[in-house]
Amino acid sequence: MKILISTDIEGVAGVFHHEQVRAGNGEYERARAWMTKEANAAVIGAFAGGATEVLVNDSHGGFRNLLPDLLDPRARLVLGKPRYLGMMGGLEEPCDAVIMIGYHSRAQGRGILAHTINSFAFARVLINGLELGEAGLYGALAGELGVPVIMASGDDVFIEETRPLYPNAQWVQTKVAHGQGSGVTLSPEAARQAIAAAAETAVRAVVEHKGGTAPLQIAAPIECRLQTQTTALADLFCMWPTLERVDGVTLRFTVDSMQAAVRTLNSLSAMSSMLR
Repeated sequence: MKILISTDIEGVAGVFHHEQVRAGNGEYERARAWMTKEANAAVIGAFAGGATEVLVNDSHGGFRNLLPDLLDPRARLVLGKPRYLGMMGGLEEPCDAVIMIGYHSRAQGRGILAHTINSFAFARVLINGLELGEAGLYGALAGELGVPVIMASGDDVFIEETRPLYPNAQWVQTKVAHGQGSGVTLSPEAARQAIAAAAETAVRAVVEHKGGTAPLQIAAPIECRLQTQTTALADLFCMWPTLERVDGVTLRFTVDSMQAAVRTLNSLSAMSSMLR
C-alpha cells in the first residue's frame, strides 16, 4: 500500500501572508517548518492506517521547501523541478492513493492566498467547462493514472469548492478564511493532530476496501479554456502555435490527456516570467 502525500503551503495552519510562502525571509523559514510538520503528520497517519510505503511530494513554488532533516525517516521525498507530473510527482511509481496537505482554493476566490498554479498569470482555468483549481487539476491527473484522492487539508473555502470532486475523501479544515490574507487558524499542533487522524482513517479505508473513493476522471479530448490576468500575458501565451485566442484575456487549447493539459499550463506559467 503506497501513498503519495502532495504538500503545498498556503493551506497550512498559521499561513496567511505572501512573505510566509516566499523564500528569503524569517517568516518563510517558520512556515516551511510548519509545512514539513503537517506533511509528517500525514505520514504518521498513513503508516498507522496501514501504508507500507509513503512518498512526500514538495508541491510549492520551486518544489524545494520541505526540510528533509525533519521528515519522518520512513518516508521518501520528491523535490525539485522541472518535473512532468508537477504536484503529482511520485506517481511515476505505482501508488494506491493521494493525500493533499496544505492546499488552497482556486484563483478569483475568497480563500487565503487563493490562486491557480501562478497568481501572476492565471485568473481562471476551465477543463471541459469545469472550473478547477490546483486540487482539481492535479486530482484529475492522478485520476487519469487510476489513483484517487482520499484526504485533503486547507481552509474552509478550499474544502467547500473541492469536496464535490472527492465526496468520499476525508477533510481537515486548518483555517477559516475572512479574506485573501486574514482569518482564523488552528494552532499548528492542533492541525497536525487532525491531519494524522484523518490520514489514518482515509488510508485504513483503502486498505480495508471500505472507502468507496473513486479516481476523478475527465474524458478526453480535454479542452482547456484559460483566462489570463492581463492581455499582455494572452499575447505572450499565443506565441504557442496550438493556442487559440478567444478574446483579450481568454485562450483555449485541446489535448488528449490531463497530463498534457497540466504540462501545457506549467509551461505557460514558466513563460510568464518573461513579463515580470
